[in-house]
Formats: sequence, C-alpha cells, structure tokens
Amino acid sequence: IESLNVAPTQDDEISRLTLVTSGSDEAIEQINHQLLKLVDVVNIADMTLDDHIERELLLIKVKVSEDRDGRMAEIIKSSGARVLDDCPETFTLELTGANEKVDDFIARVADCSEIISVVRSGAMAIARGHNVFGAQR
Repeated sequence: IESLNVAPTQDDEISRLTLVTSGSDEAIEQINHQLLKLVDVVNIADMTLDDHIERELLLIKVKVSEDRDGRMAEIIKSSGARVLDDCPETFTLELTGANEKVDDFIARVADCSEIISVVRSGAMAIARGHNVFGAQR
C-alpha cells in the first residue's frame, strides 16, 4: 500500500476509501476482490482506467535560517504553497497537488531548510467531467 485515505462523503452513512498501490493487472484485480470481501463495501472503481483528477495534501514544518529566508519565500510563491503558521524560527506550509508536485516541493524545501515534520494525506481522486464515482444503492 502506497497510501490509504478514508473520509466521509455527502452521505452520512458512507465513507470513501482511496487506496493507492502498484502491481500487475492480476495483483490489482486480486486486491479489488479482497476489498469486496470487507464488510459493507458498496462499490469499487479502478480510477486509473478512466480520466480522473488526483491530488494530495501536504503539511510540512520547516526550520528557516535568516540567510535562506528569501529563497524559501520564492519556493513558497512559485509552488503555490500557503503559509499556515509563521513563527520566528519555523514555517508550517500547506501544498495541494499531484504526487510529483508534492515530492518536488519537499525536495526543494529540503535544499534550503531543515524539515522538522511532514504529513501527507495520500492520493485522493475524482472522475473528470460528468462521470461520478459513488455509492449506487
């Protein structure tokens, strides 16, 4: 399992689980069959089979020295990150994007500051256009 995300949906009785994994087509099919054996699984969809939007949320706390503060500000601005907490010695930042964007941001931040803590949501996905993935009761 590369990431696992569970959250409520607009239906109070249903939560959505997003599981990211890799493997052969047979392995993915086996995982899907195993998931269907779980209690109260309503539906399973392989999002990679259709056009979809995939995003991840990153919260990262970094220690910033004065001599590198300008570089950090440029990284924050160019990436579209938001400063959630700006203390004299640390920044807590938020970034939302595709997995590659999150990985790149972490690498850029690590080049100019000390990373204190990283929290990642794991991938979340939704179908593009009028397609809807949800519970069909």
